[in-house]
Amino acid sequence: MASKDKFLRTMAAQADRMTQLIDDLMSLNRIEMRAHLSPRDTVDLTELLAQAVQSLEPLAESNEIALSLPTFSAPVLIRGDRDELHQVFMNLIQNGIRYGHEGGGVSVSVKQVTSTVEGPRIAIAVKDTGIGISQDHLPRLTERFYRVSASASRAKGGTGLGLAIVKHIVSRHRGELRIESELGKGSVFTVVLPAIPQNTTSKIS
Repeated sequence: MASKDKFLRTMAAQADRMTQLIDDLMSLNRIEMRAHLSPRDTVDLTELLAQAVQSLEPLAESNEIALSLPTFSAPVLIRGDRDELHQVFMNLIQNGIRYGHEGGGVSVSVKQVTSTVEGPRIAIAVKDTGIGISQDHLPRLTERFYRVSASASRAKGGTGLGLAIVKHIVSRHRGELRIESELGKGSVFTVVLPAIPQNTTSKIS
């Protein structure tokens, strides 16, 4: 009976992984088909980030990871596709939790940055205290199905498409994805997006 239960659990896990893989492939295909279209909706990043953090709190608690998000005094508005941006930050925060150490943390920060060429932009950084990534792997992290460790990724439910999806969404929003990491010292994934003219980022407390 025990062996049968183990087999059924294994089959269920594989089925879940295949479902996630199909969902990710379909999501990536939809994003690519709309790559030439700039999203025009107004999105409040404070609300979006709060929802993503709240959704992932149970996963963080089960992994003994502390999640932190700054307090905002006013909305932070950008042009974008809310569902796609929600997927970006869910993926990045979830990765920080999955590859973090027990007792570690994942923090989200938001600030306004200025570019003389591109105008005001909003930088959203997701920082973790996890295992970190070797510099050799950084240039290829956003490639489809690229994994630093295939076995570790599979064990944590990864499909190898999460960062590729993030990269495509950020590109569609005419933004930039920056990755900084060091083995044993964690990683920082920063998404830089165009701000609505005269938009100001509220002070973080």
